Amino acid sequence: MAEEYLTDDEQLEVVKHWLKENGAWIAGGIVLALAIIFGMRFYRDHANQEGMAASMLFGAATSALEANDRAKSRTLADAVIKDHSGTPYADQARLLLARLDVDEGKSPNAVAPLTQVMNDSKDSQLRNVARLRLARILIDQGKPDEALKTLADPIPQGFGTPFREVRGDAYAAKKDAGAAVTEYQAALASADPGGIVASVLGLKIQDLGGPKAPATVSTDSKPKAKP
Repeated sequence: MAEEYLTDDEQLEVVKHWLKENGAWIAGGIVLALAIIFGMRFYRDHANQEGMAASMLFGAATSALEANDRAKSRTLADAVIKDHSGTPYADQARLLLARLDVDEGKSPNAVAPLTQVMNDSKDSQLRNVARLRLARILIDQGKPDEALKTLADPIPQGFGTPFREVRGDAYAAKKDAGAAVTEYQAALASADPGGIVASVLGLKIQDLGGPKAPATVSTDSKPKAKP
């Protein structure tokens, strides 16, 4: 019998029967939906709280470093990595620890944290910073070939000058003056013409027998127009 021909009591009985047969599934679906909603909210709130805690802890680590309290800075950076490993601040803490190691003459200890950031960080900027710092350490350790492999093409956008310069340093360490000059010139082409980096690159090129970099003209040295 079609539903439009049922009496009100008969339609009510149909609804009761349907709910009896399917009520458990409906209730389960509602419970599951509510669990997902509240679970997402809890995760988001927890992530926000953890991010704030990690940010404060890392800020304290950098402040300690600026105050030259290196032991405290190291302890706080270790705490960021241990307690907030799922946040981006853990990678920044690893970079800070690597810097401390290099400054304290323990550059071999910096290889592990830099390698971890280079390989595993979700932040491409941090990965490239780690690549650069690791390459410099490898050059200092007498491993220029490994440094060049670390900075192999493609060169990331925005890192042309530092990548090229460090590659030049690696070739210079290999006594390959021609390749080093080529890299330094490529770095110079994208450097600020009046900046310190450009001046340093020019000196490196000259030291290897390359052409002298054109002098930059300061606006203060331009001849004044005659009245």
